[in-house]
Amino acid sequence: MTTEDDDRIDAVLTEVGPRLRRIRRERGATLAELSATTGISVSTLSRLESGQRKPSLELLLPIARAHQVPLDELVGAPPVGDPRVRAKPIVRHGRTMYPLTRQPGGLQAYKVVQEPGAEAGEPRVHEGYEWLYVLSGSLRLVLGDHDVVLGSGEAAEFDTRVPHWFGPAGDRPVEFLSLFGPQGERMHVRARPKKS
Repeated sequence: MTTEDDDRIDAVLTEVGPRLRRIRRERGATLAELSATTGISVSTLSRLESGQRKPSLELLLPIARAHQVPLDELVGAPPVGDPRVRAKPIVRHGRTMYPLTRQPGGLQAYKVVQEPGAEAGEPRVHEGYEWLYVLSGSLRLVLGDHDVVLGSGEAAEFDTRVPHWFGPAGDRPVEFLSLFGPQGERMHVRARPKKS
């Protein structure tokens, strides 16, 4: 550990005593009452609160239990942020899209859930290239002159300059992955096996 780490630890430990005293007083407890509850002597509790004794886990755990507070509150631990990444869903026309990529531009990945009842709209065209993979349910894809239904585990890829529309087929929701390249980026490279 560095000197800076030691200084931080000392600063945290220095704040524990006054915090212990404040919490005890907020609860209206005396040192004698806290001693009876925790089994820690009055003199030890007094020295902890005045900063004359360094706190230890063996002392802090029974005090936290007696006050019914988390140990973090006694030592003033900083709150720990939620490590999960929560992408905000995009909801449009009964379709909920969960972004799976975070960088702007380039290939974009989405998990899409669409409820039934969406009538086939007018096929549209735009720049790009799209790849769809059905996770559950059935997906109707209207692409140019083709009208196909993709089931769970099936995929389709197409140039989005071809008129297209897709949505649930039937009366159940459809869940699928969409990879979209707005500048026409392809989702994968096709490689042919070498001839032997």
